[in-house]
Amino acid sequence: MNGIGLFGGTFNPIHLGHLRTAQEVKEGFGLERVYFIPSAIPPHKGIADLAKAQNRYQMLAEAIYDNPGFVASDVELKREGRSYTIDTVSHFISIFEKDTPCYLIVGSDAFLEINTWKSYRDLFDMIPLIVMKRPAQTSRDEDFLNTLARYISESVTRGYELAEDKSCFLHAGKQAIYLFDVTPIDISSTKIRNLIRQGASVKYLVPDSVDKYIQTKGLYR
Repeated sequence: MNGIGLFGGTFNPIHLGHLRTAQEVKEGFGLERVYFIPSAIPPHKGIADLAKAQNRYQMLAEAIYDNPGFVASDVELKREGRSYTIDTVSHFISIFEKDTPCYLIVGSDAFLEINTWKSYRDLFDMIPLIVMKRPAQTSRDEDFLNTLARYISESVTRGYELAEDKSCFLHAGKQAIYLFDVTPIDISSTKIRNLIRQGASVKYLVPDSVDKYIQTKGLYR
């Protein structure tokens, strides 16, 4: 296998921003597959506005059905208790051959909170990370790079150095932290849920199949 990406989140609901950025990461890193992994019980988010896990998984499956490079994984739905990334990464590493390149795909906002994750330092021993920038950020933005460098040194571990081409942070004894620019798409699941509550259309923000599923199930009303 050429490599896989692990892309987790609540996907509440999945939208075109998720799909486009995942496609760009897949092509940029030459990955064979990207696994979308909806969380069952997210450790850091409230559940008041959270659709049932099976509904979020089904919307995800509907959204990616025609992309052979995308896979919907229910591994966190099958696991009891809260959904911890360290457990999911351990699972995938255990089921693939040892020489299969695996990457954990995260947004920059999530990365800058990674010190709140369970056993987060172990992740940097286990798997390279691909950090996707928000629309206003680029890998050439010195303020953004300085923020990342300071955060990594203070909250993760010392010893990471920014590569000369500024595309990744490298460490002699840890996995790499790659920085990746994605197309700026200012869509959020929160915005979509708010539009639905207002009775507004979410067409062109989510795939048509997801729009239809939301309407059929009466989600986010």
